[in-house]
Amino acid sequence: MNSFLPIVRFVGRFVVLGLAAAFIIVWLRPQLLPAMSSQPQAAVTQQGEQAPADNHQGSTFSYADAVNLTAPAVVSIYTNTMVMNELPGVTDPLFKRFLQHNLPKRQRRGLGSGVIVRSDGYILTSNHVIDHVDDIRLALPDGRVFQPEIIGTDQDTDLAVLRIAAENLPVAALVGSQELQVGDVVLAIGNAYGLNNTVTMGIVSAKGRSDLNLSALEDFIQTDAAINAGNSGGALINARGEVVGINSSMLDQSTGAQGIGFAIPIAIASKVLDQIVTYGSVRRGWIGASFSDNHWINRREQTATSLSGARVEQVLTRGPAWSIGLQPGDVVLSWNGETVENSNQLNLMIANTAPMDNVEVNIERGGIVFTTSLQVMQQPAPDQISMNSQVQSHPPYPGSS
Repeated sequence: MNSFLPIVRFVGRFVVLGLAAAFIIVWLRPQLLPAMSSQPQAAVTQQGEQAPADNHQGSTFSYADAVNLTAPAVVSIYTNTMVMNELPGVTDPLFKRFLQHNLPKRQRRGLGSGVIVRSDGYILTSNHVIDHVDDIRLALPDGRVFQPEIIGTDQDTDLAVLRIAAENLPVAALVGSQELQVGDVVLAIGNAYGLNNTVTMGIVSAKGRSDLNLSALEDFIQTDAAINAGNSGGALINARGEVVGINSSMLDQSTGAQGIGFAIPIAIASKVLDQIVTYGSVRRGWIGASFSDNHWINRREQTATSLSGARVEQVLTRGPAWSIGLQPGDVVLSWNGETVENSNQLNLMIANTAPMDNVEVNIERGGIVFTTSLQVMQQPAPDQISMNSQVQSHPPYPGSS
């Protein structure tokens, strides 16, 4: 037994010396260590099944496939407008007009985006991008430049349809039957600050946003994907590369807002597109009345409680609402069998009703609820509409006492 001790001590010395040498080498040259595996580990689902570690050609997780599907169909829009020079300090309207007409005009340039939605050259964009401009140029990602034709505009939804004469156009895929949900990943593509095909990512923060004073008919998708100047009219796409909305605007960061942007749902944009292409304008229902949200006011406690329905504010003489005796203060409870929750919803219901359709409505007046019907008409041009805050006389109101 004692004969083995010298051997053990001899081997032990070399083991200690080897470990010490290895420690010194690793401390001085850590790059000599074998590299750790860069392959991502597969995730395990709640059911215990192994989920794939990525979704893009066996590499790290990426939305490149979605972007590559749609980005070629997102165009950059450049506008030029000649505007009067400002005259600071001049307040008299006549003198100001005289001076402005004798001063040279200056050029104002604008940026925007658009989405090619049909192979025959039709493009969706925001109306405010091309409204009252003198010249429009449109650039495709492949380098081609065109001067588009304005086919039609719709101020109520802030949408416009352009067209270019070109072949071999990439066309964006519009969203399928799957409904967009809050929390879904979305990407905004557009000409941000003149940087064409800029892509930003976020989620759907909310749906059905209204009362933003961005357009007359509001049903916006809210997202935290950055929508910068020049993004208006561009594409908001889902993770499959389908267009779910047309980028519209973002809250002014001067107010402290961050990551609050809005897009027009593609369902609304598609209807506007189809009608403008078919008729040259949008055929939208109208009854000649304006509405506000219905509130119960407690004047003693100075509080307001939201109620369902939409309260009539103004009625246009000899419009459809006037013809059935609708009065300011009435509350519309349902429209063609569908419950009315608020004024914005009712405005959308009316707008989506085809002109000349007969609609059944439930009205509440002074605690009495009754049903009547009216015929929706085509919405007149804005310069032909004038609301009267008071209606002095009405035809007999069915069901009223």
